[in-house]
Amino acid sequence: MDASTTSTAGDDAAESDAPEPTDCGRVRRARDALERRTIALLAVGTTLVLALLFYYPVTTVFVESLLVEGRLTLSAFGALLRDPFYFGDLARLFAGDSPFVVGRALLSGERRLGIVGFTAFQAALSTLASLALGLPAAYVLARYEFRGRRTLRSLTILPFVLPSIMVAIGFVATFGRNGTLNAVLGTIGLGPVDLLFTLEAVVIAHAFYNAPLVARVTTAAWESVDARTVETARSLGASPIRAFRDVIAPQLYPAVVMGAALTFVFTFGTFPIILALGGFELATVEVFVYQLVGDLNYTEAAALAIVELAISLGVLYAYLRYEARHTVRSQGVRPLARAPLVPSERSVRALLARFGIGAYALVALVVFVAPIASMLYTSVAGPDGLTLDHYRFLLDRQATGAAFQVRPWDAIRNSLVFALGALALSVPMGVVISVLTTRRYRGRKLVDTVAMAPLAVSGVIVGIGLLRGPVFGVEIAGWRLSVGGALAIVAAHAVSCYPFVVRTVSPGFESLDGRFVESARALGASRVRALLDIELPLVRPGVIAGAAFATAISIGEFSSTVVLATGTDQYTMPVAIEQFIGRRLGPATAMGVVLLLVSSASFVIIDRLGGETDGL
Repeated sequence: MDASTTSTAGDDAAESDAPEPTDCGRVRRARDALERRTIALLAVGTTLVLALLFYYPVTTVFVESLLVEGRLTLSAFGALLRDPFYFGDLARLFAGDSPFVVGRALLSGERRLGIVGFTAFQAALSTLASLALGLPAAYVLARYEFRGRRTLRSLTILPFVLPSIMVAIGFVATFGRNGTLNAVLGTIGLGPVDLLFTLEAVVIAHAFYNAPLVARVTTAAWESVDARTVETARSLGASPIRAFRDVIAPQLYPAVVMGAALTFVFTFGTFPIILALGGFELATVEVFVYQLVGDLNYTEAAALAIVELAISLGVLYAYLRYEARHTVRSQGVRPLARAPLVPSERSVRALLARFGIGAYALVALVVFVAPIASMLYTSVAGPDGLTLDHYRFLLDRQATGAAFQVRPWDAIRNSLVFALGALALSVPMGVVISVLTTRRYRGRKLVDTVAMAPLAVSGVIVGIGLLRGPVFGVEIAGWRLSVGGALAIVAAHAVSCYPFVVRTVSPGFESLDGRFVESARALGASRVRALLDIELPLVRPGVIAGAAFATAISIGEFSSTVVLATGTDQYTMPVAIEQFIGRRLGPATAMGVVLLLVSSASFVIIDRLGGETDGL
């Protein structure tokens, strides 16, 4: 082989290799461009999923309320607003009566509240009861040190994961005519009381759910008060009461208002508690929406649901405005010192404070512990003493139940499958939205509000929207597209779960030291690489805790599931309990215990894997 041949061969080889580095460069450039835009692409994808799973169904409900016999009209809203059944004396205002006449009627002893007015009234009472129970708990947790304080503080997350229908069963077992409360009263010679189907039972049940929420957010605010500001006030001559009023209280108000606003929104849209403890005598807007759907009166149901949504969003918006103006941010906080729960000195003041704490503990024991204990006891109680008959009933139902009857294992299997589906959707959505809402850019507050809107929308509304939209089908270009009820249930669960993932993950992103990310970027890491290698490992406890929340919330979800699963074999454990409670309390409590055991698995995950988070 001569030199010319060798040279030609080498040139040929060089020419044949020339495109390779070009392709590599293109691939590298494409990869870099993709990495630069990954967060934006994830944001777009999450927005599309959110639009499909939440905003489209809710919009379907909204459009349904405006369509009467194929025409767009506000007549459904007009009829609703002028109907005294829904708006009581306030309906006369929409019918054209003078505001003074309506005002006098509302102030008189014979005023009529209507369904909407009563819903707001019970929500206001429930909010006051939740504050009355939650604020003393926040005081004890923030100002006293005792064994088990951190565990007790962690237990304030219980309301977020305890299925509401299970708690309702516990209240029936406690406050019913044959409940444990009357059994205890009978042993000390006091007459029976029947709190079931009364406003008092509903308010207490709501306080069970929401007082821990009030305690949790207020405790966090109290623990963030800088002790140096209080010491400065005291050194300037302020008494302890004056220092509390002028220094501490202003920093607690936003948290208290937040707890009150969320409690009002949650109790205004309450459903399972009212269905089990109030019946139609104390029905709220949500219960009537559900009834109207059952009667196939979709237009009126949609209009009523929109009225409910407008009120809930109005309260939430008012709170956000208040928060924007009054939130106090402390940096470099030195927390206030906690006093020992057992006083070192026996002064009258110290003893009175502990006596008050003891009295509160007794009330808290009745409200928070008695319902769960009653459910456990009733599940093994029979006319002749302790028995396992109720659990045998569940086994017999599984073995011999007809196809149209609710069977326990089917309910457990459906709950777990739906929870896995909701987990797969809600955790990625929650993490992406956490990233988006913790970056600094114009419009971030709007993105946060839009993403958190599902918190203010009831499950019944989402369920109706999914039923009337994707489940019934959408006609596009002559093709009718529809999804199965199981997919709709997973979608509804994911919508109700992901805001809690956001609330557990976002604090982790916000507290990250930005220098870690800056160092990674300075060393050449792309924005996505820094997110994957630096930020996500550091917020891992929050992600796992969010996943546990999502699982537990999905397992206990009732409102949208009962709308979507009625008449199908896709019922879950909460729906099975609601079916059983209509017939016999014993099997319902036994099913409640099964639900409690399955839900408790999430606590194990939070405790063993998630660790302590700064979020919910």
